[in-house]
Order: sequence, then C-alpha cells, then structure tokens
Amino acid sequence: MSHPQVDDRPHEECGVFGVYAPGEVVSKLTYFGLFALQHRGQESAGIAVSDGKRIMVFKDMGLVSQVFNEGTLNSLTGHLAIGHTRYSTAGGSVWQNAQPTFAQVAGQGLALAHNGNLTNTDKLEELLRSALTEGADDKVPHKETMDSSNDTALITSLMAAHPSDSIERIALDVLPQLLGAFCLVFMTENALYAARDPHGVRPLVLGRLERGWVVASETAALDIIGATFVREVEPGEFVAIDAAGLRSHRFAQPRPKGCVFEYVYLARPDTRIAGRPVQPTRVQIGRQLAIEHPADADFVIPVPDSGTPAALGYARESGIDFAIGLVKNAYVGRTFIQPTQTIRQLGIRLKLNPLREVIAGKRLVVVDDSIVRGNTQRALIRMLRAAGAAEVHVRISSPPVQWPCFYGIDFATRAELIAPGLSVAEIAQAIEADSLGFVSLAGMHAAVGLDADLLCSACFDGKYPIHIPGPAAATLGIDQEDA
Repeated sequence: MSHPQVDDRPHEECGVFGVYAPGEVVSKLTYFGLFALQHRGQESAGIAVSDGKRIMVFKDMGLVSQVFNEGTLNSLTGHLAIGHTRYSTAGGSVWQNAQPTFAQVAGQGLALAHNGNLTNTDKLEELLRSALTEGADDKVPHKETMDSSNDTALITSLMAAHPSDSIERIALDVLPQLLGAFCLVFMTENALYAARDPHGVRPLVLGRLERGWVVASETAALDIIGATFVREVEPGEFVAIDAAGLRSHRFAQPRPKGCVFEYVYLARPDTRIAGRPVQPTRVQIGRQLAIEHPADADFVIPVPDSGTPAALGYARESGIDFAIGLVKNAYVGRTFIQPTQTIRQLGIRLKLNPLREVIAGKRLVVVDDSIVRGNTQRALIRMLRAAGAAEVHVRISSPPVQWPCFYGIDFATRAELIAPGLSVAEIAQAIEADSLGFVSLAGMHAAVGLDADLLCSACFDGKYPIHIPGPAAATLGIDQEDA
C-alpha cells in the first residue's frame, strides 16, 4: 500500500533490538524495546524468538502496536529474541522486506535484523553468486531472503552460502566485506549476536539485565525495560552472547564517524550517544542558532516535536518568550487509510494545527530541525499567516541539507533538495519566510561537543567518509575521504 506523504522530513532508517535473558518473557521485553524505537521506523515490525530448539519469526506491516497483540506475544516463547522496526531506505515497503529475515546457516536457524545502508551491494551480490555457484545445494539461501530486495536479505544470504559450520567464523568472514553503515542483531537457537560497522555511523548500545543482556539502537530502549547501560558496541566490534557469557571480537579497526544528524533529529531526545545526552545537545544548538541568527520577535515557537529543544535554547539565549503555537496530532503516524483529495489538499493540517489566539498579530521565530525540499515549511508558513501571524522568521537547527545520504537516512535526491544552488535569501523567498537562518556547521559541531573529525556531516558538506559506488559518486561529484 502507498502512504499519504504529509511532510518531506528525513526519515529515520530502522531500529534494532536483541535480548538474551533466560527466565524472562523475552517477547514482551522486545515488544517494549521496539516501542521505544518506533520513531526510527513505522512501516513494519518483527520479532524472532528462540526456545533453544527452534526460532519463530512474526512480522507484518504497520506500527509495533498494530503488528503485535497479547496473544501473539504469549505464543512467542523462549529465552532470547531480536526485533526490528523498519523504514525502507533500500527495497520497497512490502511484507517481503520486513525484518527479521530467516535462513538456515551452518545447520542452524539464523534470524537477522539490520539498521543502516550498505554501499557495495553490487560487489556483495557478485560474491553471493560466486558462492552459490561453487557451493552445495544445502547452501542455497532460504526462499524468503531470495524474494527480498534489501541489504538485510543480502547479508543473510551471504552468511547462508558460507562453507563454515561456525556462526562466529562466518560472521568474522562476512562482516569485513560489508561496506557502508550497519548495525546488526542476529541470533541462532542458542546465541545472540550484534555488530557495528567500523565507522559507527548509527548508534548501537549494550545493556545488562539481572538475568541477561540487551543490545539496542538507543539507550531509551534500555530504559523502558529496566536494563542498565553498560557501554556502546564499538565501531568494528562483533559481540556474541550465550550461556557462557559475552564475548567480543574485533573484525575491523575503528574509524569513528557517527552521524551528526542523530543529534539534530533522528534519535529520541531522552537517549545518549557517545556519552552525550541528546536533549541538552539540541538545546545548545538552539542557543548557538540564536547567537548566529538573532531576530526581533514576540514569540519563539517550535515545529513539534523535533524543533522543541532547539526552540527552548533559542528562547533562553535570545530572551524572547517561548510559546506553543502549533499543536501536533500525535496519532497521524503512517496511516494506511488513503485521504480523499479534499483532505490531501489540506496537507500539513493532518499533522499540525495553529493556535490562533497565540500567533494572531505576533512576530514569530519558528524553529525547525531541517529543510529538505521546502514544501513543508512553505505550507506551514502559509498556514501561520492565514492564522494571523504578522511576521514569520524561520530558524533551522542544522545547516542546509546539500547532499543525499547513502548511510541509512532517506533524504531526497540532490535534484529534489532545495538548498543546492540557492542562497539562504533565495530559500527564504521560496518558502515565503520573512527571514531565514541556519546554524553553521562549525556551530552545530561545537554544540554536539565532539571533534568534527569523529562525525559524519556528509549531508551538509558532501564529505563522504565511506566509499560510494562509482556511478553515483561521479554523477554527484562527491568528495570521498576513503575513495
């Protein structure tokens, strides 16, 4: 099914979760863990559970709360589980691409879930074809993975085609061949595994339960199930957890390049990445934005919810009163109900509605996290003016998005982005704002509090830390640090 597109925001790739906890109801722990990661993907959700003898996988299209119910979770019994919530960045939004995937690997069942995006899929497909040509019939991947069109299915198929009879040896052979951004959780009947790409583009953390271990995309998922944060899974690290405990392997040397957009928008505000709490970081970006781009206004209002922390920071630094001028419908999500033409024309009102008594006759600073195509901001500004706003000054808590992302964020193509080729004044005119200001790249990095060399900012500066396939790189004129 297609979905009505009520905005043009960047979408949040995927969320992964895994738990090894004998004696616990792991299906429900995984359900609540995925619930905490729902913001990272709303197209499909899935859970795989093992009782030591077999792996059961249940997945479907929709939100976590739509896919699972009490009866389903009670039927998924076992001592270890993995889960996934998906937004497609590779492969279509169809059931066949829902995760976890499943295959027979080295005489065992293997369920696998992935967050990120691989950049060398052509080479990996060649390796898979070669392995299948040389291998025996029992190495042919499970039909489900062959019917899928995403990176996860490709990784699963590569592992299924490997000649070794040891899952850990297979992983240590396959993982170094993967190029791009990836956080993996996978499991056999009796062991849980996790791996993170050498650049650590996407977050992945390790937590401890009283009777087990947890891995998850964000610390917020640990909090919701009462797990204690232990540490991040390191870039280039492969972790195995079973009855013998936890083992760590290094499959590549770490070259940290964490995605800076996780701090700006993608991650939950109550999570921590690389030891940095996200909410105060976003507030600090807002303060920096006020220093760089002051405005004479009556109120600072956020575009909820992602613009709220930066708007608070802007208001505190500028001394302008903070106000709620837009109300968000928290239940829009990704609806499967197609709107009528009349409703579709209302566009952004499906998600946001102005508080007229707050904004009528007022000069507003409107704080948002990013501008992608500009359609959302233009519609929003028109809506605010129709509600009586005297002036609308837009402030953005990230630099202009100039380049597409190849590492797991579903940005528009460069031709669709509004910023390339336009000055800030021209963008302001295009979205019909009285003024427009973006935080500087240096200001954003300073607010995050990490050395710029440890962050991937490719969508802002075009400096891609991981090699991009030749045709795409040549077309875009990409600056590749690893080319």
